[in-house]
Amino acid sequence: MYFKILKRGSVLLLLVFLFSACRQQVDKPQYPLHYSDAIFGTTFTIKVSKLPSSMTGKRLRKQIKRLLDNLNGQMSTYQKDSELSKINANSSADWLSVSPSLYAVLKQANSISKLSDGAFDITVGPLVNLWGFGPDPMSFVVPDKAEIEQKLKRIGYKKILFDDEKQKIKKLEPKLYIDLSAIAKGYAVDQVGLLLEQNEIADYMVEIGGELKLRGHNIADKPWRIAVEKPTAGNRAIQKVLPLTDISLATSGDYRNYFELEGVRFSHTIDPRKGRPIAHKLASVTILSDTAMKADAWATALMVLGAEQGFNLAENKSIAALFIIKTDDGFAEKASSSFIEKLR
Repeated sequence: MYFKILKRGSVLLLLVFLFSACRQQVDKPQYPLHYSDAIFGTTFTIKVSKLPSSMTGKRLRKQIKRLLDNLNGQMSTYQKDSELSKINANSSADWLSVSPSLYAVLKQANSISKLSDGAFDITVGPLVNLWGFGPDPMSFVVPDKAEIEQKLKRIGYKKILFDDEKQKIKKLEPKLYIDLSAIAKGYAVDQVGLLLEQNEIADYMVEIGGELKLRGHNIADKPWRIAVEKPTAGNRAIQKVLPLTDISLATSGDYRNYFELEGVRFSHTIDPRKGRPIAHKLASVTILSDTAMKADAWATALMVLGAEQGFNLAENKSIAALFIIKTDDGFAEKASSSFIEKLR
């Protein structure tokens, strides 16, 4: 289904959380828990509308911090002694034991890699770094074909083998580098949500690096409000607000992190199959899902595939996806059948 074509300078859909009708005002009454900090090289915000009588905000923050610290110690590539960093540093051909949480994320990533025919690939990191979008300062230089081909030979989700019975993995490429930045944040969101529900909390919002999980209602006993942001490179501005609840969501886009050379834009989103930044007309894709982990990964996968292939896959696999496509006049919106159904 196509929505109306938007005029140039109008909006792209990007998910941000809106805490009040006016950004200058403070929520009244205050949330019993409003917790913000940093994790996975990004930030997080958690809001709880109602706390059970047996729980205090201070105790809950401690539980959340302990959980996120543990996940960071498993899946971070920023933390040199994390479980994932040790796996990346291990160049042996041995089977490697993996913790249950990390194994679950690796298996989900592998599943989406297969379903997307390699458009999603957690081993793409060396190519991301080659194009200047890694942790090192951007070089703004297009790598030559030989460099790209060399990196392509050393990546690939098929180079990770799984032993489900023993919960072990094996790297077929000794220098294989795994980066979970396109799925670990979503998993962490899900785990925080599970922690809250185990504490009998039914009304909350969890956001980590832009990936969200929404349950119940906000402090005003209304659905959580998710804002549509204008695609401006400078100041952020809200175009419209969507009321949502009991759902997880993530957005991937190409218009904020890029560089230009001689009039050509190079996006930070790298196609693992080609070794180059995406070059199609898809500006962003938003996923609604039962888990933030799947929403996180599918947003990246469909962004790589582009509007046509991504939409066809979303329809075929019943993925709730909204595509924002560049046109000569501005932008067009195209929603999968599942996306339309979830908004009803």
